[in-house]
Amino acid sequence: MNDFERMISGRLYNAGSPDIDKIHQRGMTLCDRFNRLPLTRMKAKERTLYKLIPTSKENELVIFPPFYCEYGVNIRVGKECFVNYNCTFLDIAPITLEDFVWIGANVTLATPMHPFIAEERIMAEYPDGYHDLEYARPITLKKNVWVCSSATIIGGVTVGENSIVAAGAVVTKDVPPNSIVAGVPARVVREIDEDDRLNVWETYINDEIPMSKRDKEKNS
Repeated sequence: MNDFERMISGRLYNAGSPDIDKIHQRGMTLCDRFNRLPLTRMKAKERTLYKLIPTSKENELVIFPPFYCEYGVNIRVGKECFVNYNCTFLDIAPITLEDFVWIGANVTLATPMHPFIAEERIMAEYPDGYHDLEYARPITLKKNVWVCSSATIIGGVTVGENSIVAAGAVVTKDVPPNSIVAGVPARVVREIDEDDRLNVWETYINDEIPMSKRDKEKNS
């Protein structure tokens, strides 16, 4: 097992190893190119995104630049995911976005982990050279998840299907399905239920202000 394989499997790895450095440099170069290409060169921008995140091509991923990641190949996306401006995906371990995941602006998904004991965390002389040893834990956003602006999700977290992560939340543990979480650290505020339904089509064609049953009861 080389260091890249160790890295994506959650084992300790040497971040400076040649096999990792090659893939890392490729990912950061493609990411930089994606951000620098103007919107007038949309086809070239799309091709760069497909190279950076290979699963994006068949699944119609939309990303508004700037976007930042380290490898790209460790990001796996389902159908019709959307990532808004200025998001950072530190994809040391795999980051998975299942179908129809929406990511707000300024969101950070951070998989890297480091030892808590300082002498284990810092650079040191090992039998194979002078370096540090680090590891990572995956992040999974299940189907239909919405992560609102400026939220942070750390490694090892799975956000359950249909759930919402509120703006500015810091998610440090798994989120159950059909839930709203908020705060630092994030906690479950409540479940999402039928009282949240807006009847969107009827509201749209009637040109009404969107308001759920829950909102109407609060305002009555």
